[in-house]
Amino acid sequence: MKDKKDEKSLPGRQKPEEVDRGVLETVPFAYAGRRSEVEIIFPEFTSVCPWTGLPDFGELRITYVPRENCVELKSLKYYLNSYRQVGIIQEDVVNRILDDLVALVEPLSMTVSADFNPRGGMRTLVSVSYPQ
Repeated sequence: MKDKKDEKSLPGRQKPEEVDRGVLETVPFAYAGRRSEVEIIFPEFTSVCPWTGLPDFGELRITYVPRENCVELKSLKYYLNSYRQVGIIQEDVVNRILDDLVALVEPLSMTVSADFNPRGGMRTLVSVSYPQ
């Protein structure tokens, strides 16, 4: 069976490493030391299948307990929207977003999950947490 990773992504699509992490910003968490849970729901997340070029739509949820900083929401929106032209598999999207946000805000804990719309008769749910 041929490994899909060996196939080239379609022309005109960005590669995952081209996502602009530089747009992400933080704001100070005014209640450092208090265990507050933040949940961000992004119901219109879109990325692109690297092999077919078809869009992957889904709802993305980011839940975290801040330490000293929170992610600034406008910058997060720009960051998440930058995936619209990125050819990346669904499982990689969720892991990449978790890695980028953990590096940015250094939370006490964080979970990123996605509920991708059915395509080809299958629905994908992906969830990853920090710490593991």
